Amino acid sequence: MEPRGQVETWLARLAGERKASSHTVDAYRRDLDKLLRWMEVQQVSGFAALDAHRMRAFVAAEHRAGLSPKSLQRLLSSCRSLFRQLQREGMLEHDPVAGVRGPKVHRKLPQVLDVDEATALVEADSGGALTLRDRAMLELFYSSGLRLSELVGLRWLDLDLSAGEVRVLGKGSKTRIVPVGKHAVNALRALGDVEGRAPESPVFRGRGGAPISPRTVQARLKTLALSQGFAKRVHPHLLRHTFASHMLESSGDLRAVQELLGHADIATTQIYTHLDFQYLAKVYDAAHPRAKRKG
Repeated sequence: MEPRGQVETWLARLAGERKASSHTVDAYRRDLDKLLRWMEVQQVSGFAALDAHRMRAFVAAEHRAGLSPKSLQRLLSSCRSLFRQLQREGMLEHDPVAGVRGPKVHRKLPQVLDVDEATALVEADSGGALTLRDRAMLELFYSSGLRLSELVGLRWLDLDLSAGEVRVLGKGSKTRIVPVGKHAVNALRALGDVEGRAPESPVFRGRGGAPISPRTVQARLKTLALSQGFAKRVHPHLLRHTFASHMLESSGDLRAVQELLGHADIATTQIYTHLDFQYLAKVYDAAHPRAKRKG
Protein backbone atom coordinates (compact mmCIF):
# COMPACT_ATOMS: atom_id res chain seq x y z
CA MET A 1 0.00 0.00 0.00
CA GLU A 2 1.31 3.45 -0.91
CA PRO A 3 2.03 5.94 1.94
CA ARG A 4 -1.12 8.03 1.62
CA GLY A 5 -3.27 4.94 1.73
CA GLN A 6 -1.47 3.77 4.88
CA VAL A 7 -2.11 7.14 6.49
CA GLU A 8 -5.81 7.14 5.63
CA THR A 9 -6.23 3.57 6.88
CA TRP A 10 -4.62 4.51 10.19
CA LEU A 11 -6.74 7.68 10.55
CA ALA A 12 -9.89 5.66 9.88
CA ARG A 13 -8.87 3.24 12.61
CA LEU A 14 -8.31 6.13 15.03
CA ALA A 15 -11.79 7.47 14.38
CA GLY A 16 -13.44 4.04 14.42
CA GLU A 17 -11.79 1.67 16.84
CA ARG A 18 -10.16 4.23 19.13
CA LYS A 19 -13.03 6.75 19.08
CA ALA A 20 -10.70 9.69 18.49
CA SER A 21 -12.47 13.01 18.04
CA SER A 22 -12.74 14.63 14.63
CA HIS A 23 -10.42 17.42 15.87
CA THR A 24 -7.75 14.87 16.82
CA VAL A 25 -8.02 13.05 13.50
CA ASP A 26 -7.85 16.33 11.56
CA ALA A 27 -4.74 17.39 13.50
CA TYR A 28 -3.01 14.10 12.67
CA ARG A 29 -4.02 14.44 9.02
CA ARG A 30 -2.57 17.97 8.76
CA ASP A 31 0.72 16.84 10.29
CA LEU A 32 1.04 13.74 8.16
CA ASP A 33 0.12 15.65 5.01
CA LYS A 34 3.24 17.73 5.61
CA LEU A 35 5.32 14.57 5.73
CA LEU A 36 3.71 13.14 2.60
CA ARG A 37 4.28 16.37 0.63
CA TRP A 38 7.93 16.49 1.72
CA MET A 39 8.40 12.85 0.70
CA GLU A 40 6.98 13.61 -2.74
CA VAL A 41 9.36 16.55 -3.22
CA GLN A 42 12.32 14.49 -2.01
CA GLN A 43 11.17 11.52 -4.13
CA VAL A 44 11.06 9.19 -1.12
CA SER A 45 9.05 6.20 -2.29
CA GLY A 46 7.68 4.95 1.03
CA PHE A 47 7.97 5.03 4.81
CA ALA A 48 10.48 2.16 4.74
CA ALA A 49 12.91 4.49 2.96
CA LEU A 50 12.82 6.98 5.83
CA ASP A 51 15.48 7.05 8.54
CA ALA A 52 16.60 9.36 11.33
CA HIS A 53 18.75 11.44 8.95
CA ARG A 54 15.86 12.08 6.56
CA MET A 55 13.41 12.78 9.40
CA ARG A 56 15.79 15.39 10.83
CA ALA A 57 15.97 16.98 7.40
CA PHE A 58 12.16 17.00 7.27
CA VAL A 59 11.88 18.66 10.69
CA ALA A 60 14.54 21.22 9.73
CA ALA A 61 12.65 22.07 6.54
CA GLU A 62 9.41 22.63 8.46
CA HIS A 63 11.28 24.75 11.00
CA ARG A 64 12.68 26.93 8.20
CA ALA A 65 9.13 27.23 6.86
CA GLY A 66 8.13 28.85 10.14
CA LEU A 67 6.70 26.01 12.21
CA SER A 68 7.00 26.71 15.94
CA PRO A 69 8.84 24.39 18.35
CA LYS A 70 5.52 23.28 19.85
CA SER A 71 4.12 22.46 16.39
CA LEU A 72 7.29 20.60 15.46
CA GLN A 73 6.99 18.47 18.60
CA ARG A 74 3.41 17.65 17.71
CA LEU A 75 4.48 16.87 14.14
CA LEU A 76 7.05 14.36 15.38
CA SER A 77 4.49 12.85 17.75
CA SER A 78 2.05 12.33 14.88
CA CYS A 79 4.73 10.64 12.77
CA ARG A 80 5.82 8.48 15.71
CA SER A 81 2.25 7.30 16.34
CA LEU A 82 1.80 6.31 12.69
CA PHE A 83 5.15 4.52 12.48
CA ARG A 84 4.51 2.53 15.66
CA GLN A 85 1.20 1.32 14.29
CA LEU A 86 2.82 0.30 11.01
CA GLN A 87 5.48 -1.59 12.97
CA ARG A 88 2.81 -3.43 14.98
CA GLU A 89 1.18 -4.47 11.73
CA GLY A 90 4.46 -5.67 10.25
CA MET A 91 4.37 -3.01 7.53
CA LEU A 92 7.49 -1.22 8.79
CA GLU A 93 10.62 -2.83 10.23
CA HIS A 94 12.09 0.20 11.98
CA ASP A 95 11.04 3.48 13.56
CA PRO A 96 12.33 6.34 11.36
CA VAL A 97 12.02 8.87 14.18
CA ALA A 98 13.95 6.83 16.76
CA GLY A 99 16.46 9.20 18.32
CA VAL A 100 15.02 12.26 16.56
CA ARG A 101 14.18 15.12 18.89
CA GLY A 102 12.44 18.33 18.15
CA PRO A 103 13.43 21.73 19.54
CA LYS A 104 12.81 22.32 23.24
CA VAL A 105 9.43 23.85 23.95
CA HIS A 106 9.18 26.48 26.65
CA ARG A 107 5.67 25.95 27.95
CA LYS A 108 3.74 29.02 28.97
CA LEU A 109 2.27 28.81 32.44
CA PRO A 110 -1.53 28.88 32.39
CA GLN A 111 -3.16 32.07 33.60
CA VAL A 112 -5.42 31.54 36.60
CA LEU A 113 -7.77 33.50 38.84
CA ASP A 114 -6.99 33.87 42.51
CA VAL A 115 -9.59 32.70 45.03
CA ASP A 116 -11.15 36.15 45.44
CA GLU A 117 -11.42 36.63 41.67
CA ALA A 118 -12.91 33.18 41.19
CA THR A 119 -15.46 33.79 43.96
CA ALA A 120 -16.44 37.17 42.50
CA LEU A 121 -16.93 35.63 39.07
CA VAL A 122 -19.04 32.64 40.10
CA GLU A 123 -21.19 34.82 42.35
CA ALA A 124 -21.76 37.46 39.66
CA ASP A 125 -25.46 38.24 39.24
CA SER A 126 -26.43 38.77 35.61
CA GLY A 127 -29.78 40.10 36.84
CA GLY A 128 -31.87 38.41 34.18
CA ALA A 129 -33.70 35.23 33.32
CA LEU A 130 -30.37 33.47 32.74
CA THR A 131 -29.07 34.10 36.25
CA LEU A 132 -29.74 30.59 37.57
CA ARG A 133 -28.22 28.91 34.52
CA ASP A 134 -25.15 31.17 34.50
CA ARG A 135 -24.52 30.64 38.22
CA ALA A 136 -24.83 26.85 37.93
CA MET A 137 -22.46 26.77 34.93
CA LEU A 138 -19.82 28.88 36.62
CA GLU A 139 -20.03 27.04 39.92
CA LEU A 140 -19.71 23.67 38.16
CA PHE A 141 -16.77 24.82 36.03
CA TYR A 142 -14.87 26.02 39.07
CA SER A 143 -16.02 23.26 41.41
CA SER A 144 -15.17 20.32 39.18
CA GLY A 145 -12.74 21.53 36.51
CA LEU A 146 -14.82 20.35 33.58
CA ARG A 147 -13.88 20.90 29.95
CA LEU A 148 -16.29 23.03 27.93
CA SER A 149 -17.31 20.03 25.82
CA GLU A 150 -18.03 18.04 28.99
CA LEU A 151 -20.22 20.74 30.48
CA VAL A 152 -22.39 21.36 27.42
CA GLY A 153 -22.95 17.61 27.02
CA LEU A 154 -24.26 17.05 30.54
CA ARG A 155 -27.71 15.56 31.12
CA TRP A 156 -29.50 15.44 34.45
CA LEU A 157 -28.97 11.69 34.69
CA ASP A 158 -25.21 12.40 34.78
CA LEU A 159 -25.60 14.24 38.08
CA ASP A 160 -25.97 12.72 41.53
CA LEU A 161 -26.64 15.80 43.62
CA SER A 162 -27.24 13.83 46.81
CA ALA A 163 -23.77 12.28 46.57
CA GLY A 164 -22.22 15.45 45.15
CA GLU A 165 -20.90 13.78 41.99
CA VAL A 166 -21.03 14.22 38.25
CA ARG A 167 -20.24 11.65 35.56
CA VAL A 168 -18.62 13.19 32.49
CA LEU A 169 -17.58 11.86 29.10
CA GLY A 170 -14.09 13.19 28.43
CA LYS A 171 -11.52 12.93 25.66
CA GLY A 172 -11.26 9.57 23.96
CA SER A 173 -14.81 8.76 25.13
CA LYS A 174 -13.45 8.06 28.62
CA THR A 175 -15.88 8.40 31.50
CA ARG A 176 -14.85 9.69 34.91
CA ILE A 177 -16.63 10.59 38.14
CA VAL A 178 -15.84 14.02 39.57
CA PRO A 179 -16.87 15.52 42.94
CA VAL A 180 -19.22 18.51 42.94
CA GLY A 181 -18.87 21.02 45.78
CA LYS A 182 -21.70 22.30 47.97
CA HIS A 183 -22.05 25.67 46.23
CA ALA A 184 -22.32 24.02 42.81
CA VAL A 185 -24.81 21.44 44.12
CA ASN A 186 -27.01 24.22 45.49
CA ALA A 187 -26.83 26.17 42.25
CA LEU A 188 -27.72 23.08 40.20
CA ARG A 189 -30.64 22.26 42.49
CA ALA A 190 -31.96 25.81 42.12
CA LEU A 191 -31.71 25.50 38.33
CA GLY A 192 -33.44 22.10 38.35
CA ASP A 193 -36.25 23.35 40.59
CA VAL A 194 -37.15 25.92 37.95
CA GLU A 195 -36.44 24.07 34.70
CA GLY A 196 -37.10 20.48 35.79
CA ARG A 197 -34.77 17.51 35.96
CA ALA A 198 -35.95 15.08 33.29
CA PRO A 199 -33.12 12.48 33.20
CA GLU A 200 -32.40 12.74 29.47
CA SER A 201 -32.72 16.54 29.32
CA PRO A 202 -29.62 18.70 29.02
CA VAL A 203 -28.63 20.38 32.26
CA PHE A 204 -27.78 23.61 30.47
CA ARG A 205 -30.25 24.51 27.77
CA GLY A 206 -30.04 26.86 24.85
CA ARG A 207 -32.75 27.84 22.43
CA GLY A 208 -35.66 25.47 22.07
CA GLY A 209 -34.46 23.32 24.94
CA ALA A 210 -31.44 22.03 23.02
CA PRO A 211 -28.07 21.71 24.79
CA ILE A 212 -26.37 25.06 25.15
CA SER A 213 -23.71 25.68 22.51
CA PRO A 214 -20.02 26.11 23.40
CA ARG A 215 -20.04 29.53 21.74
CA THR A 216 -22.93 30.67 23.96
CA VAL A 217 -21.09 29.57 27.10
CA GLN A 218 -17.97 31.44 25.99
CA ALA A 219 -20.02 34.56 25.30
CA ARG A 220 -21.78 34.43 28.69
CA LEU A 221 -18.47 34.13 30.55
CA LYS A 222 -17.05 37.06 28.63
CA THR A 223 -20.11 39.19 29.39
CA LEU A 224 -20.09 38.35 33.09
CA ALA A 225 -16.35 38.99 33.39
CA LEU A 226 -16.70 42.40 31.72
CA SER A 227 -19.57 43.27 34.06
CA GLN A 228 -17.26 42.54 37.01
CA GLY A 229 -14.45 44.64 35.57
CA PHE A 230 -12.02 41.77 34.99
CA ALA A 231 -8.81 42.72 33.21
CA LYS A 232 -7.99 39.07 32.41
CA ARG A 233 -9.52 37.34 29.41
CA VAL A 234 -12.03 34.97 31.00
CA HIS A 235 -12.95 31.80 29.13
CA PRO A 236 -14.11 28.29 30.15
CA HIS A 237 -10.63 26.78 30.17
CA LEU A 238 -9.42 29.55 32.50
CA LEU A 239 -11.80 28.18 35.14
CA ARG A 240 -10.42 24.67 34.53
CA HIS A 241 -6.88 26.03 34.98
CA THR A 242 -8.02 27.82 38.14
CA PHE A 243 -9.62 24.66 39.54
CA ALA A 244 -6.43 22.66 38.95
CA SER A 245 -4.12 25.30 40.41
CA HIS A 246 -6.23 25.83 43.53
CA MET A 247 -6.52 22.08 44.10
CA LEU A 248 -2.77 21.59 43.81
CA GLU A 249 -2.01 24.61 45.96
CA SER A 250 -4.23 23.23 48.73
CA SER A 251 -3.46 19.52 48.52
CA GLY A 252 -0.26 18.94 46.56
CA ASP A 253 -1.72 15.66 45.30
CA LEU A 254 -0.70 15.65 41.65
CA ARG A 255 -2.09 12.17 40.94
CA ALA A 256 -5.48 13.05 42.36
CA VAL A 257 -5.69 16.22 40.29
CA GLN A 258 -4.69 14.22 37.20
CA GLU A 259 -7.66 11.92 37.80
CA LEU A 260 -10.03 14.81 38.44
CA LEU A 261 -9.00 16.55 35.23
CA GLY A 262 -9.08 13.36 33.17
CA HIS A 263 -5.51 13.76 31.91
CA ALA A 264 -4.15 10.59 30.29
CA ASP A 265 -0.56 11.71 30.90
CA ILE A 266 0.54 13.17 34.22
CA ALA A 267 3.01 15.36 32.34
CA THR A 268 0.00 17.39 31.19
CA THR A 269 -1.00 17.98 34.81
CA GLN A 270 2.51 18.95 35.85
CA ILE A 271 2.17 22.32 34.13
CA TYR A 272 0.29 23.39 37.27
CA THR A 273 3.13 22.58 39.63
CA HIS A 274 4.58 26.06 39.26
CA LEU A 275 2.65 26.92 42.41
CA ASP A 276 4.36 26.69 45.78
CA PHE A 277 2.57 23.88 47.63
CA GLN A 278 3.29 21.15 50.14
CA TYR A 279 2.94 17.53 49.11
CA LEU A 280 0.41 16.63 51.76
CA ALA A 281 -2.52 14.81 50.12
CA LYS A 282 -5.93 15.90 51.40
CA VAL A 283 -9.43 14.87 50.47
CA TYR A 284 -11.42 16.99 48.04
CA ASP A 285 -13.53 18.67 50.72
CA ALA A 286 -10.44 19.93 52.51
CA ALA A 287 -8.63 21.03 49.37
CA HIS A 288 -11.05 23.11 47.31
CA PRO A 289 -12.12 26.61 48.43
CA ARG A 290 -15.76 26.03 47.47
CA ALA A 291 -16.15 22.32 48.10
CA LYS A 292 -17.07 22.33 51.79
CA ARG A 293 -19.92 19.91 51.44
CA LYS A 294 -19.98 18.84 55.09
CA GLY A 295 -21.29 20.71 58.09
